Amino acid sequence: MKKLIRLALVGLVLVMALALDSCSTSKGVAYFQNADSVSLAASKVLYDAKIMPKDQLTITVNTTNPEAAAPFNLSVSATVGTSGQLNSGGGSSLQGYLVDNDGYINFPIVGKLHVAGLTKNECEDMIRSKIKPYMSTTENPIVTVRMASYRVTVLGEVKSPGVVQVPTEKMSVLEAIAQAGDLTIYGKRNNVMLIREAADGEKSIHRLNLNDANLINSPYYYLQQNDILYVQPNSVQAKNSAIGSSTTVWFSLVSIVTSVASLLVNVLRN
Repeated sequence: MKKLIRLALVGLVLVMALALDSCSTSKGVAYFQNADSVSLAASKVLYDAKIMPKDQLTITVNTTNPEAAAPFNLSVSATVGTSGQLNSGGGSSLQGYLVDNDGYINFPIVGKLHVAGLTKNECEDMIRSKIKPYMSTTENPIVTVRMASYRVTVLGEVKSPGVVQVPTEKMSVLEAIAQAGDLTIYGKRNNVMLIREAADGEKSIHRLNLNDANLINSPYYYLQQNDILYVQPNSVQAKNSAIGSSTTVWFSLVSIVTSVASLLVNVLRN
């Protein structure tokens, strides 16, 4: 009889311990918990995305003399339809430039240019310097470089994991997480994994703490092309996954033992 009562008490203690463990994780839910005590002076920098291999660029050259700029503005005025016939869209669009694996584009007249690792402004300055020798001294070409939208991936303990499109060339970690529906209550906020690929293909892993406001000062606060964010599960979710269906069995056993012990106590008393 005493053994049954002890088993019932052990089951009750187990349930209470799990409940307390779940409650303890709530302390790590809030973002930027130390925001009032952190200096954000280091974040006073305007972010510029850098060109990477496989980026699609649109480059336009303008001068006071349109004929001088024309050779540097390749246009596409027709496309091949599904039937194999050449279709005209009634207009023209600028030819895009795909950055190859070595970081080069093939620009009209000047030839191959290495653009990977440059910001848009740096790329514009470089192209301007390359084409000026082909123009008269009175020409002052204006070069505009635009990057097509790129993507980042958000996985793990978020409400809507998947690929996030970045149309504005600038997206922070928080914006990407917001696009993925925010972290679930089981997401580990102090150890978010960022997987990044450099221009030479080398991969690196960085750990981000969303509880710490110093994240805003981090060089990894803004994401770049093909970044992967992985939100790890916290201890509660990990335990639930490890235990799996056996959790139900154990709670059922505890419930049965408790019920039997209660029934025996009532029978013996009567």
